[in-house]
Amino acid sequence: MTPFFETLKQQTQTAQQHMLQAPIFQACQQGKVSRAMYCDFLTQAFHHVKHTVPLLMACGGKLSMNDEWLRAAIGEYISEEQGHHEWILNDLTACGANAQHVRDNRLEGRVSPEIELMVAYLYHQIDRGNPMALFGMVWVLEGTSVGVGGAMAELIQTHLGLGNDAMSYLTSHSVLDADHIQFFETLMNQITNPSDQQAVIDSANMVFSLYGQMLYGLTENSRELAA
Repeated sequence: MTPFFETLKQQTQTAQQHMLQAPIFQACQQGKVSRAMYCDFLTQAFHHVKHTVPLLMACGGKLSMNDEWLRAAIGEYISEEQGHHEWILNDLTACGANAQHVRDNRLEGRVSPEIELMVAYLYHQIDRGNPMALFGMVWVLEGTSVGVGGAMAELIQTHLGLGNDAMSYLTSHSVLDADHIQFFETLMNQITNPSDQQAVIDSANMVFSLYGQMLYGLTENSRELAA
């Protein structure tokens, strides 16, 4: 029987590839990314990363006693994810952006509709659907970080001439999530209930779509043209 992690990758591949076709990736490769685009990305990253620990906690509280093994794993995720949203605010400050506006969700620091919907969808699935849906988000964000995050971080830093103090979120996650993916694969292969598996797949496809829409918007809505 095919391990569930392989099934998850296969059944979300189309949505993943559509996300990876967002023009922001080509802009990075061609040296056409702007500081405004990068700050817009960090802004939206803050608005979903600040929910990572609360989402993990909510998921852990909704799991059944049969999933105690997974609740223990969530405890590990929580200990590793605490405070990462503050790294993003530090990066924004190093880029010259107003991190307080982002923290307060006002003016140019507001959450995009796509990220707001993505976070709301995950809370709804945990509360009213199947809490396993949270792991669809984990696959999207950690898989993307490992797959392209490190390379994009290097291109952005080189083209914009940014210091390491402006890159802590992207560079650290591309390293951290490489270890997480192996852990994640082990967890997913222990999920055998078909309805739980489908909840993870459906959630991943939804998050790929919404997160992808945010990425497409980075170039469509940029306030500044690349040099």
